[in-house]
Amino acid sequence: MNKIDIARMKKKFKPKSWSQIKANDSWSVFKIMSEVVDGYETLAKIGPCVAIFGSARTKPGDTDYQSAEEVSYKLTKKGFGIITGGGPGIMEAANKGAHNGGGKSVGLNINLPFEQDSNKYIDSDKLIQFDYFFTRKLMFMRYSQGYIILPGGFGTLDELFEAITLIQTNKLVNFPIVLIKKDYWSGLIEWIKNSLLEGNCISERDLNIFHLVDTVDEAVGVIEEFYSKYSLQPNF
Repeated sequence: MNKIDIARMKKKFKPKSWSQIKANDSWSVFKIMSEVVDGYETLAKIGPCVAIFGSARTKPGDTDYQSAEEVSYKLTKKGFGIITGGGPGIMEAANKGAHNGGGKSVGLNINLPFEQDSNKYIDSDKLIQFDYFFTRKLMFMRYSQGYIILPGGFGTLDELFEAITLIQTNKLVNFPIVLIKKDYWSGLIEWIKNSLLEGNCISERDLNIFHLVDTVDEAVGVIEEFYSKYSLQPNF
């Protein structure tokens, strides 16, 4: 972080008085409303989509990058569009797979202090910019028909556990959540079983909310099997 970046951060996050905070909160309602309306109007037209999550730090050529690209490509061939956070890494790979598969490629990009640039594989009419994480997450929850989770950090875990919680509490319609790469996720799953389940913090049936797989084809199979019982129309 250079001196210019530090100065920008200090200016951006300068402490405000309580009166300033209250005034800013009131005006921010209009910005929040505009993000929700823009998201609803854009995404309602797109059709069935699967959201792909994973690390923004994953580089092209990495096996996880390749998996994200491949799973997205194969899902588009099954009639699904792809939604990502719009940035680099796994998000870029997923949008690339959708683009190369001729499917719909959606990006929900978030404006950050050190700006996250949107990747070039998003359809030009399907890139939406957000200032607020919670309005962005609302769009993922409302317009995704499935989640594919690849290795990632805190942001990836945040999306994963929010979806699990909403399904567990019947606040979100049940849809498939698939974690790819057993070696990466197995430690977390074991902790969930040994600590949460054994500690009576969750129920045995809660473990059925998500699926753990090793391959792209298994992940696509879970999504396809789940929706085979519905008359899902191709998303072309």
